[in-house]
Amino acid sequence: MKSSLLACTLAVLLIACKKEGTTTQEPTAASDEVLGQIAALGFGTGNVVRHEEGWLVEGDIVISDEQLSNRPETQFLRVGAEEQYRTFNLVTGLPRNITISLASGFPTRYITALDGAIERYNAQNLQITFSRVTTRGNINITAAPSTAGYLASAGFPTNNGRPYGSIKVNRAYLDTWNINTVISILAHEVGHCIGFRHTDYMSRQYSCGGSAVNEGASSVGAVHIPGTPTGPDPNSWMLACIGNGVDRPFNSNDRTALSYLY
Repeated sequence: MKSSLLACTLAVLLIACKKEGTTTQEPTAASDEVLGQIAALGFGTGNVVRHEEGWLVEGDIVISDEQLSNRPETQFLRVGAEEQYRTFNLVTGLPRNITISLASGFPTRYITALDGAIERYNAQNLQITFSRVTTRGNINITAAPSTAGYLASAGFPTNNGRPYGSIKVNRAYLDTWNINTVISILAHEVGHCIGFRHTDYMSRQYSCGGSAVNEGASSVGAVHIPGTPTGPDPNSWMLACIGNGVDRPFNSNDRTALSYLY
């Protein structure tokens, strides 16, 4: 997705997705060992950046140091290019309500955006629902550091079936971005927290522009969700990049993927 600014779908690394008028964050060098562990989990090793919660990969996904040492018990087959994908770990204990809290100090527009994202999920009649709480949510939304080079960031569910517990948003952008875009960004990051990968993770140039990135087919950390397309899906809420003014409510393929998992 392109606009005045490209955002790696919601958590956008400003190196992977260049944006006009932004300050890029120089990657902290990752050792060959760390890069090897990241690759073994099925993630790209380009533009890996140190994050306060671990390592930032693919623009907006956080991989903790603990996760790096935990190889999946099951191997994954990467198939196609722009289908819907999930991670090995999903949220368990269904039916289940997941609470989301917003840190103090955020403008009211973020409450509006979070409520909008929650409404999009709850309208799908899934076995997983969401509600906003004032503090100590299962997922906590806080401000990213002022030097952050991404729009937002999140991670994947733990191996005990809990959603990833943190979303960080870059207020330097989202304080003024179109409210529907912010809703789409929060819904995207929640998608990561419950186990969704980027729809175009094998060829990020589809939504981010730039050179094609194809890591090939191997045993990696992505599982195709049956029933989703085998070709490009230009409107998925889980595409890797987004621009200001873009709104991405769930399309039919997104709803298929959500219903299949939850």
